[in-house]
Amino acid sequence: MDLQLSGRTAVVTGASRGIGLATVAALRGEGMRVVAAARTVTPELAELGAIAIPVDLGAPAGPERLVAAALAELGELDLLVNNVGGGDGDALGGFLSFDDEQWAEIYGLNLFAAVRTTRAALPSLLRRGGTIVNVSSNAARIPHAGPVPYTTAKAALTAFGKALAEEFGPAGVRVNTVSPGPVRTAMWESPDGYGAQLAASLGLTREQLVAGLPATMGMTTGRLVEPAEVATLVAYLASPLAASTTGADHIIDGGAIKTA
Repeated sequence: MDLQLSGRTAVVTGASRGIGLATVAALRGEGMRVVAAARTVTPELAELGAIAIPVDLGAPAGPERLVAAALAELGELDLLVNNVGGGDGDALGGFLSFDDEQWAEIYGLNLFAAVRTTRAALPSLLRRGGTIVNVSSNAARIPHAGPVPYTTAKAALTAFGKALAEEFGPAGVRVNTVSPGPVRTAMWESPDGYGAQLAASLGLTREQLVAGLPATMGMTTGRLVEPAEVATLVAYLASPLAASTTGADHIIDGGAIKTA
């Protein structure tokens, strides 16, 4: 299917791996010109032919610097994908294990990076009648299921997208949210990542934990979500084919969330 994106421009944050990397690949595959932002430009990202810009979006000045560079490289912007995030695997403890500094860092990366990048990009998106896709998490709907700073930051990001869609929809900018469940990324696959730490705390191997995760999370598909599946949804939402889709939160979690 031709998504009618060829020649259009995009900025993707958190682009070095996982969902961000897959999104860059999907958009490049549709013929888009892409600025890809990441703290570190990985070899995998460099191979995709995007314009890679190293930037720390957790720093207050990072988003504005990114958008200025993107405008210089691409001209006007048709799409912003706010994918950067993290902190879902920073600690295995509960609410009392997080101090103010950790709360600020996690909210800075998962919410305020999107707020600042959007604020910088919106004038161009308004001129182009562009699109914003925010990558949240199904944990926004089940905030007890992960570290509370991360899950509540994602809930705020989801609400942020709803508010943007309402305010800027009449001006021609569509805003949607994609909320994945557990995705097959380094978080679960790396031998020294969060999955390995969680497995050790439970007396399991990482392989045992990952194998049992879909059943534990109630994923009726019986497997983790693939990054490319999330990227395909992002690309569709960016497309003119989704012209009447805005203000929506699209859950892609293998059926883990059971409510309507």
